[in-house]
Amino acid sequence: MSEVTRPRALTVRLNWQWRKMAATQSGVSGPGKPLTAEQVVAGFNRLRQEQRGMASKAAELEMELNEHSLVIDTLKEVDQNRKCYRMVGGVLVERTVKEVLPALENNKEQIHKIIESLNVQLQTKGRELNEFREKHNIRLMGEEEHKQSPKDSGDGPGSKSSSAGVLVS
Repeated sequence: MSEVTRPRALTVRLNWQWRKMAATQSGVSGPGKPLTAEQVVAGFNRLRQEQRGMASKAAELEMELNEHSLVIDTLKEVDQNRKCYRMVGGVLVERTVKEVLPALENNKEQIHKIIESLNVQLQTKGRELNEFREKHNIRLMGEEEHKQSPKDSGDGPGSKSSSAGVLVS
């Protein structure tokens, strides 16, 4: 039963962290005051770090899903009454293949659901990060050269307004 609630618990925890972060961002300078450059950079870096953390967790779960698939495929070819060992909560437990196989398949399904949920949250975080970048006119160091050449040729003297922003390395 605890495995079924795992995706929801992860989702709730991540959503709570995002709401907490949004509350601290809006409460830092008050509703009428603009954020300082340091606050904008800190907020942007925090969003990027959260996105990287979620991507890292998704990659870790993908590897775990692949391991489950390999073990399931191996156990399907083995006699159902054969002994096998499974790690449960840090304890190695002796079971039979017919007892372990359904549990592994259930775990695999749950991991797959968590990965799907995490990918949706990752896309949402990416959109949030892009909105934050646009709102605060944030440019990354590597893309400054790529984006200014088309703007310089098309905008002419009006391109000065786009240069007032925050540059993040």
